[in-house]
Amino acid sequence: MSLSHALLGLLSVHPRSGYELTKAFERDLGRYAWQAGHTSIYPELNRMAEAGLVEVTHEGARGARTYDVTPAGREELRTWLLTPPKQAKVRNEQVLRMFLLSALEPADALVVLHRIAEATDQGVTDLRKVREEHADAPMTGAEGFGQLAAEFGLRQYEAVRDWARWAIERLEREQGA
Repeated sequence: MSLSHALLGLLSVHPRSGYELTKAFERDLGRYAWQAGHTSIYPELNRMAEAGLVEVTHEGARGARTYDVTPAGREELRTWLLTPPKQAKVRNEQVLRMFLLSALEPADALVVLHRIAEATDQGVTDLRKVREEHADAPMTGAEGFGQLAAEFGLRQYEAVRDWARWAIERLEREQGA
């Protein structure tokens, strides 16, 4: 995935300024999906404008610009979303830690697993609340943009939490043996 696709997705919902896009990445998008700061967002917007994927629709005070996605940008986003992802370089620190848990003493591994279970359980609680608050929200348009992602995140948290609980039970059983 690239930053340009994330920006195209946000702009396809509604036009925004670079500042508003930066704020979107500081909230749930940056927390759960993709992190980006203003030092990467503004240059990327300029590149995308040069490529004809976005356009400036309004210039305000102090040089503030509002961007909107162009038809070419919508087609690029559509193509990207409909194309199956390629196997990319995997860099998942959480999974790496799971591979390396056996390097710890069992008691320490249990500490790590309990932390994972607690953190993901909190994530389940938080996202379940978001989903309940918007239970009747449509799954399309601007509202659906976050609701589909929230449901995906909720299910991921549940899966990781359940895995951690399973691993705790297994380790505790083996330690007791």
